[in-house]
Amino acid sequence: MKELVRQFKKYRIAYLFLLPTVLAMMIMHIAPIVQGIYMAFLEFNQYTINQYLSAPFIGFENFYNVLLNANSPIRLGILEATRNTIIYAIIVTLGTLTLGMIVALMVNRQFFGKGFVRTLFLFPWVVPTFVTGILWMFMWQQGSGIINIILVDILHIFPTKPSWLTGTNTLWAIIIPTVWRYWPFSMLLLLAGMQSIPEELYEAASIDGASPWKKFWRITFPLLTPVWGILILFGMIYNVYSFNIVFMMFGFGAGFPGEWGDLLMTNIFRNSFMQWNFGAGAAASVVLMLCMIVLVNIWFYFYRRAEKRM
Repeated sequence: MKELVRQFKKYRIAYLFLLPTVLAMMIMHIAPIVQGIYMAFLEFNQYTINQYLSAPFIGFENFYNVLLNANSPIRLGILEATRNTIIYAIIVTLGTLTLGMIVALMVNRQFFGKGFVRTLFLFPWVVPTFVTGILWMFMWQQGSGIINIILVDILHIFPTKPSWLTGTNTLWAIIIPTVWRYWPFSMLLLLAGMQSIPEELYEAASIDGASPWKKFWRITFPLLTPVWGILILFGMIYNVYSFNIVFMMFGFGAGFPGEWGDLLMTNIFRNSFMQWNFGAGAAASVVLMLCMIVLVNIWFYFYRRAEKRM
């Protein structure tokens, strides 16, 4: 305790400067989280919304309705949304990493107009997510969308124009725009990591007769492990909580994206704000938050093990 007091007195000016930030973080983040957790234990719906946090306390009933009660309205579709979110998060994360790595390898070479090409590749990342959802919504239209015009009328890949915004194709209709939107971020971080690798390693490998493929697997790939770790963590978090693209693509949030297009965040939003079941929506959000905390801790465990092996 004395050591703690001594350290506080020694760095009291630093703590004083940090105090406004800490207070702002508590107001902007911690207070809403605590309030959301408390709401999960209330019967907070269209009949009790005027009571707000004074709504009747019902214990774990909302959690039961979300997780176990098959007749609960909010649980209808929650399993499909969980399945879609897992598939969506894994494919989008792998897709952005793969595409980002390929493009980073391409632009890491010396060629005319390299700076312009790098800037051009950042365009999808600059476009806001809600704009991305609207653009791709029109592009996926069955009759007049540019996607079907290219695939059917020009390339003749399909005999008829498929429907992308209904049925099983819906999942791909939200995966592809998300990969298009986020791969430049992966490319940027991977390119920065590649440029920090000493050139002497590649020169020594060339002297030993290593092929470009061996250089990638023996030098580039392992030395980018910290970047891979950060991108996987951010990718999984962003994709599990993905909302804007699906929200804008299907009726500006008013439409139901279907069995194969619904994600956890859109499911929670629809059941909370369109069916006015805020207590159950808060419970679903708390369950999702706890699952993500477990996932992040698992990631940290394997990341630390990878760091020790380096």
